[in-house]
Amino acid sequence: MRTEKKYLAEELQAHLEKSDYCIIADYHGIKVDETKELRADLAEFGAEFHVVKNSALGIAAKSRGMPDVDEFLNGPTAIVVGGSDASAVAKKLKLFFKTKEKVAVKAGVVGDRLLTAEEVTRLAELPSVDALRSQLLSLLNSPASGFLSVATGPARSLLNVLQAKGD
Repeated sequence: MRTEKKYLAEELQAHLEKSDYCIIADYHGIKVDETKELRADLAEFGAEFHVVKNSALGIAAKSRGMPDVDEFLNGPTAIVVGGSDASAVAKKLKLFFKTKEKVAVKAGVVGDRLLTAEEVTRLAELPSVDALRSQLLSLLNSPASGFLSVATGPARSLLNVLQAKGD
């Protein structure tokens, strides 16, 4: 392997280690200012957008133990990595594609699972991690508040009777 390819593969492997997910996209036709805008949008979530060489990505993915992504490595390719909220990042990509009609998702990898473009789109439809946390806390809090309401019911009823008697 040539020194340049080895360097590119090592650099890509370092990028892939930044998160548990990687979204592979087709960046055909995107302009420099649009790339800058997309990178700024993704930076809000700690994610990064990198244009990559297909052969280097294939080598880096294999050396990291990722699923085989070779079938998606054709044409101009970019990856999105970093951050902890894959759903929010996928939402940003989906919104960018919808408004600019550029940067179409080819595939994704979450953990050791290969995702198709449709599955990445469904990932974008999930609520954010913060929204899921608040829903979970709400579910955990509901039984406690219901119990508290039932437990204080008799005392409240007695207080209402005494208040009515006093009036």
